[in-house]
Order: sequence, then C-alpha cells, then structure tokens
Amino acid sequence: MQHRPVVLITGASSGIGKSTAHYLADRGYRVYGTTRKSPNNTGGEAVTLLQLDVRDEDSVRSAVRELLGLEGRIDILINNAGVGITGPLEETPHQACLDALETNFHGPLRVIRHVLPVMRQQQSGFIVNITSIAGFMGLPYRGIYSAGKSALGIATEAYRMEVRGFGIKMCTLAPGDYATNIASGRFHSPLLEDSPYRQSYGNSLKLMDDHVDAGNDPEEVGRKVYRILQKKHPRVHYTVGSPMQRLSLTLKRMLPDKIFERLLLKHYKL
Repeated sequence: MQHRPVVLITGASSGIGKSTAHYLADRGYRVYGTTRKSPNNTGGEAVTLLQLDVRDEDSVRSAVRELLGLEGRIDILINNAGVGITGPLEETPHQACLDALETNFHGPLRVIRHVLPVMRQQQSGFIVNITSIAGFMGLPYRGIYSAGKSALGIATEAYRMEVRGFGIKMCTLAPGDYATNIASGRFHSPLLEDSPYRQSYGNSLKLMDDHVDAGNDPEEVGRKVYRILQKKHPRVHYTVGSPMQRLSLTLKRMLPDKIFERLLLKHYKL
C-alpha cells in the first residue's frame, strides 16, 4: 500500500502557507505546518502544526526530529516562511536588513540542511522554495525583500544541480501579491525626521498595500504547488500571480534595463 506523502511546510499558520497546507491536506497529503509560536493543535485538524523558528538552528533541528518521530520520513519540504520589509535602503537600519535576510534567505537554507540527509537516505524528496515575483527585480523601497528572495532563487539553481544525483528534486515558486496579512506584519523602516524620501516612500507604500488588498485568494498558490508536485521533471522556476505581474517578468527579460526601469518608476509614481 502506497504511503501518503509527508509534507513539511514552514510558516503555515496564516496566509499563503496556511492556504497551501490545507489545500494539500484536502488532497491526501500528510501535512505538517510550522509556526514560531507554540502550536494550538486541536483534534480533527487536517494540518498538524509544529513549533519551528527558521532563524534558530536548535528549533529547526527539534522540529525535524519531532516530525521524523511521528512519520519516519519527509517527502516534501515547502520553504514558505518569510517576512516583509520596506523602506529607503539608505535609511533602513542594518540590523533590520540582517533580520529580514535571516528569515527570507538563511532560514530556508537552514531547514534544507536538516531535511536533506533524510531525503538522501530515502533516495527521494521534493523541495519547493517560495520566492517572489519581487525577487526577479529590484523594487523601490522593497530592495532588501527583493534581494533576499532573489538570493534564494539563485541558491536554488545551484542546489538542485548538487542534489539531483540523490533523487531529490528542487524548484522555486514565485507568487505575486495575494490577499494575506503580510502587509500588517511587514517591518516598515522608520523615516528620519528630515528624510528626503518621505513623500515618495509614502506614496509607494500605499500602492504596495493596495496591491495586497486587491490580490487574489492565496489558495491559487496552493493549487500551483499541487500541480508542481505532480511533475516528474520540474522546471527550475515557476510563477503564480495576476497576468500583469507575470507580464512584468516577460518585460524584464525583453526590454533594455533603463526602459524597464522607467516602467517601474511610472508604476510607483516616482
């Protein structure tokens, strides 16, 4: 009898992670999500939550050990946990930059390091790293977020070549804006009292929040993840989002850099 694939998805207590976790659980996967806070699992939940902070080595080690104690294997890892950060690069505190990169870049790598030995022993596994359409371009006042997600995408390109000989598949999925609580949880860099960026940053921040509020149901991401997991030979990168957001990637590839930059400046009213 074939076992139900065991999924570990980080950052599954809300937003895209929660929607994806429940979408997969509804389709027969054994899903374990993670949350930084103590989980409040109640009987009958389709998704079991484990406590895990991607920034903490001991926390990651403990959660992986706990899952192995429950299931004995990990078939799929979805690195979804992430944080938002906005602000003028010049005025964003360096510690805030490091904190964001610790979650958005170093965190996924930390989880992968603890899961890979399990998958290598199984001679099978599938890792999906959730990046962002924002990671394909430097966006004004979102530079650190774009950089972290971009770095994760590049690391994935290298990683998948290194682990393919062990029967392990890896790819990225880059969502656009979805109607989640990410805006409320962002770190907004406090502006200096005489900041020259005050007006332009304020206008851009409102536009970012409007995009999230107008975003589609995050279940779309769950559907996309499910389709990717059916692939025998997955591509390196996948995207999911509105037609305009996906079009921006085509324009980024096709247009000269300065022309694409002008489009972004116009879009952000800069």
